[in-house]
Amino acid sequence: MTKRSEDEVSTEEFPPRPPTPPSPSSPHFLFVVDDVRYEAVGELEVRSNGEKLLKAERRVADGVLAGPCLVRRIATPSTYMMRTRLIEEVQLAFRLNHPNIAQVFHMQVDEEADAPFAVMEYVGGPSLETLVTAALVRGKPLSEGFALYVGAEVADALHYAHTLTSEEGVPLGIVHRDVSPRRLALGPHGEVKVLDFGAAYSLMVGREESPENLLRGDVAYASPEYLRKEGLTPRSDVFSLGVLLVEVLTSKHLFEVHDVPVVASKETRFVTESPPTLPLQQMQALMETFTPDVVEKAVAHLSEDLKAVLHTALRLNPEERFATAADMRDALRGVAHAQLRAPYGRAEAAKEAALVVSEGGVLRDQVEFGEAGLYPDGLEKHELGLPKKE
Repeated sequence: MTKRSEDEVSTEEFPPRPPTPPSPSSPHFLFVVDDVRYEAVGELEVRSNGEKLLKAERRVADGVLAGPCLVRRIATPSTYMMRTRLIEEVQLAFRLNHPNIAQVFHMQVDEEADAPFAVMEYVGGPSLETLVTAALVRGKPLSEGFALYVGAEVADALHYAHTLTSEEGVPLGIVHRDVSPRRLALGPHGEVKVLDFGAAYSLMVGREESPENLLRGDVAYASPEYLRKEGLTPRSDVFSLGVLLVEVLTSKHLFEVHDVPVVASKETRFVTESPPTLPLQQMQALMETFTPDVVEKAVAHLSEDLKAVLHTALRLNPEERFATAADMRDALRGVAHAQLRAPYGRAEAAKEAALVVSEGGVLRDQVEFGEAGLYPDGLEKHELGLPKKE
């Protein structure tokens, strides 16, 4: 048997190596916009639908760095309707200019990869999902001061979006419909940022509607009326923010889905756009039995004033909730003013977040969990800042 030359060796025996991920020492060129060069310096997350979140640097004249940004490499839409909706989502995001909303700068198409990129503000701190998880690991929830501060900041951003109008003064009717820990983050100085209005509903003229049976966003934080597809209003986001705050204050989700069996005969006609953190069918079943007693059981240890805010936000009937997110913001700030011994703002939030991440990160390898990967996939390296375990 003769020895084969290198040219004759099958490439199947030596499959190509996967591309090296970008790093500050080995950045990957992305594109140029208005003479600004964008280079990926880190891969933060790869989502189940093929989207990638990349940390990038901008280089201006003479190669000078102009600061980091976030580049979202969007999965290429497969249909005209999906492409139309994607364009309208970016157009909607361009209109949002608020200190508590991560800014979307522009959209760019990579001609070689035939893939769209959205260039957004980079928020250097942890997501709320990571903070809640770290608090759970360390065995102590985030403080009431933290929850009141974050809740008021998010409510302020939501009220801004809810009341935004077109250039002609026509209300855009924006509802976020995905107010969840995944969509909120803390900046390096403790500033609160709503990260993504990609699932937002709007009355904007020409906006492509989601299919009737498609539920967008994480249904674990969805309002009862949204799960029943009965229409969306700003009060739907108020309910979602209430669910989120219960989790921040208790390290537990408001709804205990493991107690609800899945009934095969009651299969839902709805589909979700991405995997929810809690099963859709159980969430729908729980909403059928949802009462103020469920809320009271979860928040019984909190102060009466804070409980009152949460009870109002979490009413089953939307008409019984806060009429606007601004009303909820003012109520949260009122509780903070009355109960906190000292003002709680950005500096205090940044300090608490750093402590929680540090304590939770140290303990996560010492605790046994029922499933692997308690920390959010793809986020823990850049958010926790911990050395990689060999």
